[in-house]
Amino acid sequence: MHVIAKRPLKEFWERYRDAQGALEAWLAHAERAEWAGPADVVADYRTADILPGDRVVFNLKGNQYRLVVKMRYSSRVVYVRFVGTHQEYDGGDATRI
Repeated sequence: MHVIAKRPLKEFWERYRDAQGALEAWLAHAERAEWAGPADVVADYRTADILPGDRVVFNLKGNQYRLVVKMRYSSRVVYVRFVGTHQEYDGGDATRI
């Protein structure tokens, strides 16, 4: 998959140093992945949650951090929409991010 908007990931791990390893691991995994649809994502990441509008929430570092992406399965593109703490995620609406 081609991940768009990697900068928010780096900016986040610069603020939360303990998130760096989890985000780098997710990024490396996502770039190697061949997700053709939501079922592939869940089969690959059992803690991922599928949301309406082709969005996926990845729970990272023991659910301490959340990453919301919008998927374009047909073109193999993943758009980073949100990365934050669990608390920051709970304060918003992930279906509108």
